[in-house]
Amino acid sequence: MGEQGPDGGRKTAKQNKTEPVKKTASAKKAASKAGASKAGASKASGTKASASKASGSKTSAAKKAAKGGAAVKKAPAAKKVAVAPKKATARLKGTAPAKAVVHPPGDESPTALVRRARRINRELAEVFPYAHPELDFENPFQLVVATVLSAQTTDLRVNQTTPSLFAKYPTPEDLAAANPEEVEEILRPCGFFRAKTKSVIGLSKALVEDFGGEVPGRLEDLVKLPGVGRKTAFVVLGNAFGRPGITVDTHFQRLVRRWRWTGESDPDKIEAAVGALFPKSDWTDLSHHVIWHGRRICHARKPACGACPIAPLCPAYGEGETDPEKAKKLLKYEKGGFPGQRLKPPQAYLDAGGTPAPPLGAG
Repeated sequence: MGEQGPDGGRKTAKQNKTEPVKKTASAKKAASKAGASKAGASKASGTKASASKASGSKTSAAKKAAKGGAAVKKAPAAKKVAVAPKKATARLKGTAPAKAVVHPPGDESPTALVRRARRINRELAEVFPYAHPELDFENPFQLVVATVLSAQTTDLRVNQTTPSLFAKYPTPEDLAAANPEEVEEILRPCGFFRAKTKSVIGLSKALVEDFGGEVPGRLEDLVKLPGVGRKTAFVVLGNAFGRPGITVDTHFQRLVRRWRWTGESDPDKIEAAVGALFPKSDWTDLSHHVIWHGRRICHARKPACGACPIAPLCPAYGEGETDPEKAKKLLKYEKGGFPGQRLKPPQAYLDAGGTPAPPLGAG
């Protein structure tokens, strides 16, 4: 017998077969939702567990690091650098690399070279605060003549010779009209006296004819005078006219190469390379400092390294005598107790303990 339907009639066999199928499908759907919910809960639980594990791992690592047990990657050890005395290594304040491109020899950076070069100049300025041109002169004419005569001889010998020359020929007009033989006799102690006589008479004539008997104050005019090159011109410009210039004489060339300011050997290239390391306003005094140091301490054959105030800054330290007592015996002029090169030096030099040189033929 069939079951009764909702309307009071009996269900057919077809209806009886369909109903269980629907219930089964509905049950499956409900079961699927329950499974998904369970899986989600399980996943969330797993995520929390992972986070908890990670947190625990970080805490453990932090604890180990605090105890000094964590492995830390060590930085490479710094190279040992030889430290010079404090005074010599003091950093310059307010100095910047020169605008010109500097190409220092070796592995020194351009900035380091500029700083070291300026430091050397500052140290020498303390040692030789009274540095000055070591040729006696009273006006630009006397200075240009004396500088021409100083080639291949000492300033001392020139200073011992020029008093007689200027006493007899005090102006360019006088020297331009001089008898060459008489001038040669006066200049004989300076060496190369014939060539020098020709030069000083020739430049005197040029001054009279081209510049009204006055020494010009421009580089391009000075180098046109007989016997006058860039070195002589800068001596005159810097010391007679107060216009900055670098005097590249033999002492200057030797020292700037020893100090590795430049590897050049040509005077004009040395002038350009060194000029790039310093402000233009320093050029004239720089020349005096370097030349004085070369004449008194850093000699050509045997520098007095053991008595050198800039030894910690010098790459060539050790080329000369390093024993302080032996080095002191190598000092020249006022540093060694001997007279300077000028017969009439500036008062500042005398106040610092310097003594005038003796006139020609004295002692």
